[in-house]
Formats: sequence, C-alpha cells, structure tokens
Amino acid sequence: MTTHFRGWAKPGPVPPGTEGDIEVPPGESLDALSGHFRIYQLRAGHRFSTDDVLTAWYGTTWVPSARTVLDLGSGIGSVGMIAAWRLTGARFVTVEAQADSVALARKSAAYNSLLDRYSIRHGDFRDEATLGSHETFDLVLGSPPYFPQGTGIEGDHPQKVACRFELRGDIADYARVAGEHLALGGVFACVFPEEQRARVEAAAVAAKLVIVRRRPVVFKEGEPALVSLFLMMRAGDLPEAMHRRVWEEPPLVIRSADGAVHPEYSAVKLAIGFPP
Repeated sequence: MTTHFRGWAKPGPVPPGTEGDIEVPPGESLDALSGHFRIYQLRAGHRFSTDDVLTAWYGTTWVPSARTVLDLGSGIGSVGMIAAWRLTGARFVTVEAQADSVALARKSAAYNSLLDRYSIRHGDFRDEATLGSHETFDLVLGSPPYFPQGTGIEGDHPQKVACRFELRGDIADYARVAGEHLALGGVFACVFPEEQRARVEAAAVAAKLVIVRRRPVVFKEGEPALVSLFLMMRAGDLPEAMHRRVWEEPPLVIRSADGAVHPEYSAVKLAIGFPP
C-alpha cells in the first residue's frame, strides 16, 4: 500500500481492496478516486470527469449531515463513491441503466468496502419500479447527459453515448425524480451547461423545485463559464420569499491563465481526497 503520491498524503480509510494481488482485466483500468478509494473504468469507454468530481463535492459540501443519498444515472459510480468517501455514515442508493457501468460500479464498491451501505440498482430511474414511492433521501445527486439525441457527434463507444446524450431522460426527468424522492428539507445537486441554464430553470419549475444557489465553473481563467453547479430544494420546504431568490456564487476557476491548477480547485480536490 502506498501512503503518498507526489508528496501528497492520502487521507481517509484504507479499504481491503488495497491488500493482496489486484486483478485488472484487459480493457479496464483501476484508477485513484478519493484518498485510497479507487474506481474501475473501461479504457475505451466512459471515464469519470471533472463534472463528476464537482457534483459530489458541491452536494456534500452543502449537505454534510446527509444520512441517505440517491445518485441518479450513476454510471460507473464516481459521483456516489466520492460522496460516500466524504459522508462516512451515510447510506446510498445508486441507479444506472447500462449493465457494463453497473458491473464496474459493483466491483469498485467491493474494492472500496462500501457494499454494507451501498445499494447499486440496475434500471432506468424513470421507471416507478426502480425506486419505491416510500424511499426518500436527504441528498440527491445527478450528473445528467447534456445533449438531446442528434445534436452532436455521439462518440465511438456506446457507454460514452449514453453518458453524453439524452437516451434515457433529460434534466427535466432528473429534477422530477429528485423532487419526488427528496426527504423533508432535502437537496438536489446537479451540474449542467451554463449555456443551457434555461433548461435547468424550466426543469426546476416543472418539478416544483427552487434553485437556491448556483455556481458557474470556469475551466480556464479569463474564459466564459462552461457549466454551472445547482442546488435545488422543494418549493414546499421553503418560505415564499425564497421561491424567487437564487444566490449566485463567484465562479469556480479550474485552471489559472497560465494553465496551472487554480488554488481554489486544488483545495476542492483535497476536500474530496484527490491529489491537488
């Protein structure tokens, strides 16, 4: 077991997966995620991104007391497992429709010793049979696909296509299902392109949610924000005065103008157990 990476001390629990021989099948990789947590990914398929890191960080930062967490369209499990690293006492339900992604997520959950508080469900979260009407969560996370079908080059791997294009629901579906399964006072955190912010706002209204805070994300200093992070709550859980008030935070900058990692984003990475 290695305790450091380029001078950075890995924090957090050491899962049993780090012990003994680790077999990584051809075509897969086992990559650092949070602290000693690792994640299985297809080398040629979808791989976790900055958007996933930010979604997990944003949601867990503003709901640090969450006891129950739902991850919609969870993919290979990156958002949920980063959140699980931060919320050590929380129980998780994740829902993903792609069988390959579910298989990878289950292997990663076993490696990271999460199976005792983790339920990985294979299904479409829009299907009422996937989530019981009685199931509610303090925090719902979502990193939805950004583009309607037919609006761009879909990619060379089916796993990538479903992560980028709206094959099984759009931001409106994410907001609706999140709203249906939020516990009293619960929060839905998601990421979506800044240029499509109107779609997020419309989805929130349709789901009877209120966007309470938003943070634009600038990938290089001096350039426009490409995505924004959103926190939503049910309108019925908020006083009337909050229904039309959105706190827009200062942009989060990923890289400085010279290309170096921005100091704040280095601190974000440290907060989710990733090297700065």
